[in-house]
Amino acid sequence: MGAPGELGGRTLLAAVLGDPVEHSLSPAMHNAAYAALGLDRAYAAFHVTPARLRDALRAIPALGMLGVNLTVPHKQRALRLMAHLSGEARLLGAVNCVLNRRGELHGDNTDARGLEADLRANAIALDGRVAVIVGAGGAAPAAVLAVIRMGAGRIVVCNRTVAHANRLARRFAHYLGERGGGRARQTIEARGLDTLTSAATMGTAAIVVNATPMGLKTGGFAPLAYAATPAAALFYDLIYAREPTPFLAPALALGRRAIDGAGMLVNQGVLAFELFNAVAPPVGVMHAALMAALGRPRS
Repeated sequence: MGAPGELGGRTLLAAVLGDPVEHSLSPAMHNAAYAALGLDRAYAAFHVTPARLRDALRAIPALGMLGVNLTVPHKQRALRLMAHLSGEARLLGAVNCVLNRRGELHGDNTDARGLEADLRANAIALDGRVAVIVGAGGAAPAAVLAVIRMGAGRIVVCNRTVAHANRLARRFAHYLGERGGGRARQTIEARGLDTLTSAATMGTAAIVVNATPMGLKTGGFAPLAYAATPAAALFYDLIYAREPTPFLAPALALGRRAIDGAGMLVNQGVLAFELFNAVAPPVGVMHAALMAALGRPRS
């Protein structure tokens, strides 16, 4: 075993692949966990362009890697490059966790489980209530699946291109039909992004989830009727940052509850760690490492 921080000939490697990837805090979490458990393993971040994704994935078994996490823009592209896919990866149409299983690539997706775990950890109750999902691409399918599992009675998908929202709604309407044996206790519908300014969309929302990159932009978020939401409404941004995102800041100003995606990231990291290493992850260590990297006190 090499010295701390040193890769030796027996060191097993995992990584996150993205474009860009320099901002990723996953290495901080995983490497803190490896150090705490005394494992000769390491987790890196590799900048991989879409044109080189196939080559990068082929290197996983060649190098004897444990596996990789995938971030933007690789989650959808990786689907057709897997030897095996989990049912969840198929349903979501994306892979965020690639496992090396005896030289074959197994694709999984932990996004929905990560979000659901964070909502439950924050004691969010959605049974029979209205969930508004902003966006229809990227992580939006995972957000839809998470609120379905939380029991949301009506899911409203709002997107600038309504056709994309309709496609997502149809996919999960079919899933709900199969899951409920044809009895639609839960419903899903599509609307345009402009309806976020309407009390008809926002007035009964128990949760509003941002599944778009808009929260990364300093120019602000799309017009949204924050004040029309119930006082107990939760605003959840899948993006995480050191300061409140443009999506969350107006909600906080109105006294609404607001949570960013840091907890979801920790949960994804915990799930990936267990899949890669087949050992129980030190959850507290991983959470503390992420909070330290974000410059936040640990809650």
